[in-house]
Amino acid sequence: MILPIVVYGSPVLRSENAEIDANHPDTKKLIADMFATMYAAEGVGLAAPQVGRNVRLFVVDVTPWADEEPELADFRRAFINPVIHWSSDEESLYNEGCLSLPNLHEDVSRPVTIRMRYLDENFEPHDEEFTGRPARVIQHEYDHLEGKVFTDLLSPLRRTLIKSKLAGFSKGKYKAAYRTK
Repeated sequence: MILPIVVYGSPVLRSENAEIDANHPDTKKLIADMFATMYAAEGVGLAAPQVGRNVRLFVVDVTPWADEEPELADFRRAFINPVIHWSSDEESLYNEGCLSLPNLHEDVSRPVTIRMRYLDENFEPHDEEFTGRPARVIQHEYDHLEGKVFTDLLSPLRRTLIKSKLAGFSKGKYKAAYRTK
């Protein structure tokens, strides 16, 4: 089922997110719904708070970039209770967008490589290193679980310059090609 995406300004995006375990009800359905929602909105990542669920879960599918980077052809995953426990000193700048901030894109600097512990959709543990685009998307979605959005990482000057646009989201002044709330 395609879920509505929560737009910037909603308290759910800044709330604390609870860890879940294998007894959490309908986790597999939520993951499937999140993938369906992400695909319908033409995204590459989606965190549970973005669909109004305050749990530590996000999904990522970077296969749309496989034409440019063939090693990404099978990179589709769910991340439950993730923890980034290492990040590289080297950072890169990339123009990011977010489904919760429709049509807003800004250059964001993030570590090029990270190491993360997480559970997959079967609650199997993993400790993996990610680099490049997967690392960037994972960090972006992880930030949602920490109550952050990508604009929080901008310089104070840049945030001031987009302040009215951010305020507009809360007032419903935006256009999205997908269902929002």
